[in-house]
Amino acid sequence: MIEYIKGNIDELTPAWAVIDCHGVGYLLYISLNTYTSIQRHAETRLYVYEAIRDDAYQLYGFATREERELFLALISVSGIGGQIARTVLSAFTPAELGRIIQDGNERMLRSVKGIGPKAAQRIIVDLKDKVKAFGTAATEQGAGALPAGTGQTVDEAVAALTMLGFPPAPSQKTVLQIVKDDPSLAVEQIIKQALKML
Repeated sequence: MIEYIKGNIDELTPAWAVIDCHGVGYLLYISLNTYTSIQRHAETRLYVYEAIRDDAYQLYGFATREERELFLALISVSGIGGQIARTVLSAFTPAELGRIIQDGNERMLRSVKGIGPKAAQRIIVDLKDKVKAFGTAATEQGAGALPAGTGQTVDEAVAALTMLGFPPAPSQKTVLQIVKDDPSLAVEQIIKQALKML
């Protein structure tokens, strides 16, 4: 199984990218979010999902592991294939999609081409707990404003608080606020502060 492909961006469109990896050009289908993330770079690393069928072998590329996790979650829903999942991920950022699913917002999901009322309901019912489990919505929500290198610290602190029985969303919000105020804090210090605030 291919985990990721790293190389020069040989061709790039909002729908697909060709990555030159040691002289071999890999065509990967991408979302608009991934396109936005890599469009100004000469080189990139895309996390890969391989779709192998009798009549086709397709690679999907993602700028982040979180986006790939959401893609895998989407295609696990009955009736949602790779192309529709990619369309959903092009319509919303991972943060927005996480919030839409957690809020049960069928109307927003139905605004995506290829998603009808039944598919929207299935996505919400099947993925509500999964989205909470890997915390995509909250992580992405604050990621842009966080100082470089603090993402792992945030994830560890939120995971610890969740294991202590605190709900993921409030834990994430609290941890993000603490880290924004003081990015130099160690995980243990962040947890101690969060326990006082939750």
